[in-house]
Amino acid sequence: MGLVYADIELINAEDLGLARRNIIGEDEIKRYPLNILVDTGSYMLAINETIQEQLQLPVMEKKKAQLANGHVVECDVVSPVELRFKNRRTVCSAMVLPGDCEPLLGAIPLEEMDVLIHPLRNELIVNPEHPYFAQLKMK
Repeated sequence: MGLVYADIELINAEDLGLARRNIIGEDEIKRYPLNILVDTGSYMLAINETIQEQLQLPVMEKKKAQLANGHVVECDVVSPVELRFKNRRTVCSAMVLPGDCEPLLGAIPLEEMDVLIHPLRNELIVNPEHPYFAQLKMK
């Protein structure tokens, strides 16, 4: 199986709340469409500094992360970011990787959206057992 990429949209979730309360217009909601690497070996959504600046996501805390090369770096964690894929959405935190590192879609948001990697087609798909809405395990 090769690398799997998916077309998603990242949205500043605070902007969505402001728009719902008619404080800002729909056209003022900060959005960022991208083709992201699906990485089941990562836990969180990981974005880079460019995306964080574009969406103006507030830093909530700092956490250490081990990169693929084994180096441990301290990263900002930003929140809330809404992630949309096909008919799925989730609101999550994102780790901000340094510079222009490649963004990663990790296991936690994948589980929350109830999506799967199709191994023959090498693509991210909505869980065919739950095609209309996400179903989460609660046990």
